[in-house]
Amino acid sequence: MNSIGENCTQLKKDYDNCFNNWFSDRFLKGDTDDSLCAPLFKVYQQCVKDAMKQHQIEFKEIENDFLGTKDEEKKPPPKDS
Repeated sequence: MNSIGENCTQLKKDYDNCFNNWFSDRFLKGDTDDSLCAPLFKVYQQCVKDAMKQHQIEFKEIENDFLGTKDEEKKPPPKDS
């Protein structure tokens, strides 16, 4: 799958490749240190944020942490029919 920004696609592929290797070669063997791919993720994340700005996409929730909070447990609002 391509990234939101055309110039981010290769960064995404590089990060995905790193993550997949880390997951299968380390995480599944008990090594939970995920710092190996962190530099690639940060560069990719910044590229996506820049692309979102270019496309005038405001997605403030991207900055919020929900996992492990009470917000994670909230049900989504009902859809309008």
